[in-house]
Amino acid sequence: MENNVIDVVTLGGSVAPLDFSIWALFLRADIVVKLVIIILFMASIGCWAIIIEKVMGIRRLNAGANEFETAFWSGGSLNDLYERLGSKPRDPMSAVFITAMQEWRRAVSKGLVGSSGARVGLGDRIDRVMQITMTREMDQVERYMTFLASTGATAPFIGLFGTVWGIMNSFQSIALSKNTSLVVVAPGIAEALFATALGLLAAIPAVLAYNKLSKDLDRYAGRLDSFAGEFFAILSRQMEEKS
Repeated sequence: MENNVIDVVTLGGSVAPLDFSIWALFLRADIVVKLVIIILFMASIGCWAIIIEKVMGIRRLNAGANEFETAFWSGGSLNDLYERLGSKPRDPMSAVFITAMQEWRRAVSKGLVGSSGARVGLGDRIDRVMQITMTREMDQVERYMTFLASTGATAPFIGLFGTVWGIMNSFQSIALSKNTSLVVVAPGIAEALFATALGLLAAIPAVLAYNKLSKDLDRYAGRLDSFAGEFFAILSRQMEEKS
């Protein structure tokens, strides 16, 4: 009995401790698990880059909208504001204003504002160009949002695939070595769980950020639509005054 105890202690002391650091888990992982880890790591970096860019972009959009609305509602001439902004709008709201003013000034220069039929056609054109501009600008603002949604939806399953593959390797190691010791099973399971954790690490921020950013962008789109409606009403009143 004493000899058995000594052998066990000696054997336990002779086994080198396994390194379960993140880098060690990656190096020991199977090539498939390594690919899963790399994909999830790159997806996580991409998500954070998009999140930071969108947060800063929304702040710039709201700041630009505040500045433009202050100038627009200051009581000055719309033509003067148009001349100050020029042909290069600095934000979506000024882009909507410029495209509508271009259509308005073109109609005024050609004398198409007087008759009722011309007013109807002009109103339709102004409304159409504003809607097209809003759609184009919002498409630009919402760029890369689908990447966040896709990452949030697929990253856990990609990580789960890496987990299943790692556990399969662990069972294969047990079958080949005919040893159910934790030393044989632990590395493969640790690598598998690491893939799952990385999948969740990529998915959770992506989902949370997508929901928050989508709500902020919807709020800004509503603000843009409200401005377009108010501006169209102003132009409509000016068309009636010129008739």
